[in-house]
Amino acid sequence: MRRQNTQGYVPPEAIEKARSVDLLTYLKTYEPYELVRCGNNVYCTKSHDSLKISNGKWFWWSRGFGSSNALDYLVKVKGFELPEAVRILTDTTVVRPSFSLPEAKVKRYDRLMMPRHNFACRKARQYLVARGISERIIDDCIAKRTIAESDRYGSVFFIGYDEKGEMKYCSWRATDGTTNRKDIAGSDKTYTFRLIAEGKKDSVFVFESAIDLLSYATILNANGGDYKHENLLSVSGIYAPKGSYENTKVPVSLTDFLSKNPQVKKVFLCYDNDDKGRRGAAALGYVLGGRYEVKFTPPPDGSKDYNDYLMNLINDKKREVKANEDNRKNDAR
Repeated sequence: MRRQNTQGYVPPEAIEKARSVDLLTYLKTYEPYELVRCGNNVYCTKSHDSLKISNGKWFWWSRGFGSSNALDYLVKVKGFELPEAVRILTDTTVVRPSFSLPEAKVKRYDRLMMPRHNFACRKARQYLVARGISERIIDDCIAKRTIAESDRYGSVFFIGYDEKGEMKYCSWRATDGTTNRKDIAGSDKTYTFRLIAEGKKDSVFVFESAIDLLSYATILNANGGDYKHENLLSVSGIYAPKGSYENTKVPVSLTDFLSKNPQVKKVFLCYDNDDKGRRGAAALGYVLGGRYEVKFTPPPDGSKDYNDYLMNLINDKKREVKANEDNRKNDAR
């Protein structure tokens, strides 16, 4: 329902001032009861659990739009007319109550809030194949139900299970050409997406993302290996301290994996080939080096990450095939 129409000219400077107010600040001030914490520095609203707020921005996933300010929230989500919304955000005569956000009253999910999904994976399969991932590996993951697809959006889900076979973790990535991706609310990062070796192996390969993990598995198979003989673990992002390494946080999924696999002695950190990846690897090497052989193994040839490296290999192969075809045509003339 639309709010009362408050007609009138709104000066551009007033609109600009209103747009300077971010949504988290507005909600803490006016609607603290609407805030629900659903992750580290990530919030949703009580009325709309698909409206996520993080890093100064918000996005309403069920409706497919977002913004970086509270003005758009009041107009597009709450239904206020523009003049009224601007007045709320700029009227200095309004007494703004001060609210804190007590930790005890903040909702935390005690289970994975898994969206409706399927394992047909039509769009997800197309997306992963376009990223160069082996169809055999995709089929294996779908069969094990570690890859699924959103019923509503066709996004690809990367799923992790606990020892009892219960779904505990899910990250999703958009398949519409955007870079949207995140962990589903309630995900337990102890059980991130992984491909575990058949039989005991003394090593584990660690990746920042599921896509990089699957890319490495594809490269391994293309070179005559078998990904099923290796431990491949994604950690859903890395911690890269800028200062001392002494307080470095080891990803909980890696800590859990190492504790449950005492035969593992070698840790290969297949992080991105950038400053964050290098610092993250150096930090883990510092804290794990006394117990494990830790090696930073970024993608070769200066590629940014393993999917970038995989796509470069595929494109090189296409160019090679085309060059051979052109040579045959020239020889036949």
